Amino acid sequence: MRFPRSVFVSGVLFSWFAAASLAMAQGGPAPPPPVTVAKPVVKDIVEQDDFIGRFEAIDQVDIRARVSGYLDKVHFQDGTFVKAGDLLFTIDPRPYRNALEQAQSAVTSSQVRLEFAQSDLERAEQLRRTGNITDQLYDQRRQAFLTAKAELDRAQAALRQAQLDVEFTEIKSPLSGRISRKLVSEGNLVNANETILTNVLSLDPIQFYFDVDERSFLAFSRQARGGTNTSANGETNEVVLTLTDERLGQRKGHLDFVDNRLDAASGTIRVRAVFENKDRFLTPGLFGRVTVGASDPYKGVLLPDEAIGSDQDRRVVYVVGENNIVNLKPVRIGPRIDGYRVIRDGLTGNERWS
Repeated sequence: MRFPRSVFVSGVLFSWFAAASLAMAQGGPAPPPPVTVAKPVVKDIVEQDDFIGRFEAIDQVDIRARVSGYLDKVHFQDGTFVKAGDLLFTIDPRPYRNALEQAQSAVTSSQVRLEFAQSDLERAEQLRRTGNITDQLYDQRRQAFLTAKAELDRAQAALRQAQLDVEFTEIKSPLSGRISRKLVSEGNLVNANETILTNVLSLDPIQFYFDVDERSFLAFSRQARGGTNTSANGETNEVVLTLTDERLGQRKGHLDFVDNRLDAASGTIRVRAVFENKDRFLTPGLFGRVTVGASDPYKGVLLPDEAIGSDQDRRVVYVVGENNIVNLKPVRIGPRIDGYRVIRDGLTGNERWS
């Protein structure tokens, strides 16, 4: 809705004095000053606040090797999108395959020794029942059996570790997202759990962190306990994102986290919104502005800023009363919505302003 263009009272008075001076010079009475009047807009509104913040990935991981060795091959292109389980790097597997074969041989040898010790123990048990073997010899054979069994368990554990080491020579992506560049070239030595090879960031969905001042936080908390809902029906608080090269926000998200305390130094609290990013356009580290609903819907009275004047420390509006007499009325203003200023107190919406 567009208002008629208002006429500032100062301009009206100037025009009136000019006309009066001309009339007096000509010997006639001064004509009344012309003014334009209109009624305020009254409609359902929701107050909104804007906050600046930065995007961050929900999941991010530095890729490291779990085994040491020389980097054999890189399997990805820098900066591309990878899926969880995609092969990224290969460590030279030959030393670990040799260790695996040795572990398999050790298991086979331990199994043979265990079978022999078991059969020897069974013969000792038969001789013990007829009294043809001493208790000491029986105990020795039983000890040999238990030792062989323990050696087999140890060999099998070594085999499983050797199998893991061979598997760890293939470094795969733990999540889906955009990968950075390779930080180590082929042929370089990689130290287990130390050398960072690259990193991967998830992109969809993406999180947006921003700080809310104490006044706004109290307003949100009074609307809904916890600050993440704008009404008592449990609906999530929707936010609108505006990027630095946009005039009007297009992407919509919702708040999903409010920190558990305010920062004593800055008097702000950290809040998080989540946005879908299926086109992968939004990037971690990018700045943006979110518009958050700061009130429940209510009927508001709105005027253009041109209709609001100042009288020392007060904001005033010139209201046309009975007999078309202009009166000065103090008002308390709020934020701008749809290009107009919210009048919190002082007008009912039935007046005419000039």
